[in-house]
Amino acid sequence: MQGKIVLITGANSGIGKETARALAINSATVVMACRNLTKAIPVCEAIQKESGNRQVEVMQLDLASLSSVRAFTDQFIGKYPRLDVLINNAGIFSLRREETEDGFEKTMGVNYLSPFLLTNLLLPLIVQTPAARIVNVGSDAHFSGQIDLDDLNYKKKYPMFGFKAYGTSRLATVFFTQELAERLQDAGITVNALHPGSVATNIWNFGPKSKGYQQLINRITRSFMLSPEEGAQTSIYLASSDAVKGVTGKYFYKNQLKDVSPQCTDIQLQKSLWQISEKLTGLA
Repeated sequence: MQGKIVLITGANSGIGKETARALAINSATVVMACRNLTKAIPVCEAIQKESGNRQVEVMQLDLASLSSVRAFTDQFIGKYPRLDVLINNAGIFSLRREETEDGFEKTMGVNYLSPFLLTNLLLPLIVQTPAARIVNVGSDAHFSGQIDLDDLNYKKKYPMFGFKAYGTSRLATVFFTQELAERLQDAGITVNALHPGSVATNIWNFGPKSKGYQQLINRITRSFMLSPEEGAQTSIYLASSDAVKGVTGKYFYKNQLKDVSPQCTDIQLQKSLWQISEKLTGLA
């Protein structure tokens, strides 16, 4: 990975942190795009020390804000002449309906709409980088998702405990991956999604407002989950392995191709979702 520039969102903890660490050890220039700089900077310094790689830095990015996404991309494009690998890693899960700064349901906003905008704004840099890769961290939760284009932000009815909203955001990630891969097929850019497995990361910390039984369930289930290091392996593989050179529009788990939900064959829905996403994010 020497000489390659890698951008990872949500890289200060969990899967993102382990991905950043591994790619830094393999000599990549790593940009950690993180919301909380106070937490991210010590992680960055620790990765620099462990890897012996000083080409690791933190840049501020809040995926709950489209203005932050736009400011970040302007700053990144002004600083870096290329982008070899973009890893859309950051994600959230919420038990109750919350909204982003722009009025999006928070899970959809952070997990899908902001990465959609971020990726598209970075495309001018990506397409001028030979054999660049885009890696979208998703989830098998997409099998339970259901996209309603008339209520993408769940303003009419929020599903119980937020699990359906999370699944829908991950279904949108798969549709986005497939559509972008098709649009970039002649540019030599690959776009793939992955399921990291059930990983014990901060995404499942339901917060102080969660009920006692929810916290208990969280503690029990986390004991059976993969470690963040294990969960990061497919992200690392898709970012760096020659084995997937030229492979695009696919879905992976444990470094292997995996089937997606039958819903993902709905090409009309895929294209309609892209169009509404352009409008919602102001990309159109």
